Amino acid sequence: MNNSTHISCFTLNAYIEIGILKYLYFMITLSLYMFIVCCSLLLIVVICMNRSLHAPMYIFLCSLFLNELFGSTALFMFLLIQILSDIHTISAPFCFLQIFCMYSYGSVEFTNLAIMSYDRYLAICYPLQYNTHMTSTKVTLLIAVIWLPPVFGVFVTICLTASLQLCGNIINQVYCDNYSIIKLACSDTSVNNIYELIAAFLTMCAPLSVILYTYMRILQVCFSGSKQRRQKAVSTCTPHLTSLLNFSFGAFFVILQSRFDITNVPNMLQIFLSLYFFTCQPLLNPVMYGLKMSKIRAVCKTLLLGSNWKC
Repeated sequence: MNNSTHISCFTLNAYIEIGILKYLYFMITLSLYMFIVCCSLLLIVVICMNRSLHAPMYIFLCSLFLNELFGSTALFMFLLIQILSDIHTISAPFCFLQIFCMYSYGSVEFTNLAIMSYDRYLAICYPLQYNTHMTSTKVTLLIAVIWLPPVFGVFVTICLTASLQLCGNIINQVYCDNYSIIKLACSDTSVNNIYELIAAFLTMCAPLSVILYTYMRILQVCFSGSKQRRQKAVSTCTPHLTSLLNFSFGAFFVILQSRFDITNVPNMLQIFLSLYFFTCQPLLNPVMYGLKMSKIRAVCKTLLLGSNWKC
């Protein structure tokens, strides 16, 4: 097939006709987004303004919340417009911008979780040497590792996809998806497919190897250490493990939907599965870390109750 044309916009074909219920869905979506924004911003401000929280663990948490705010904004602002719209189209530049933002969110999130597991490994396995290992210079370097390689990798992905000749403009999703656009190509996609495989391998396997190694070492320390040490490990690792499992489920749903034919699955369930990855993580993490981590909980309580807040 070689009758390619210049594509100026894409049609999102997964939206269902909901009539007057669109205003209800709009309010629900807006409420979820405002909740994410308020919780994430509160925790970011708390961590940045309170000196007792300027430890590496909280700096990596702040990076996590910033990324989730970035990713959820890329999705929710778009959904709010589409829900009220009668024609579900998006211009090509904005489509590629959304892919860049949402893919960057996913890559940065996984890398951030891997760095957080490394930080917990040092704190639990080498508590006396922790400050020596985790210096301010190393924290800055790790923050750069969290953001720069994933963002650059996604940028290359977008450049390769944007250079393809397309023979259609129908995307069977509620948002723009890179793999859906590649399937519309009538030019050779070998370079894209090879790069995608390499990028996916590096994006997933490098952080995953760090996570598996660090948690194996943490488990060794837990089984051989004292009861107090086990309790500390459980209390600090539980939120991270919960976040990691939630992220993994969401990523599995996205891969399942993009790579396999799920046309027999009800449309509403397809939409839920496609949005789970981008909504549940930003909804869960601020609440979970805000409630589970005693220092953050204490500062938030002091701030919200209006007591004297010492920085």
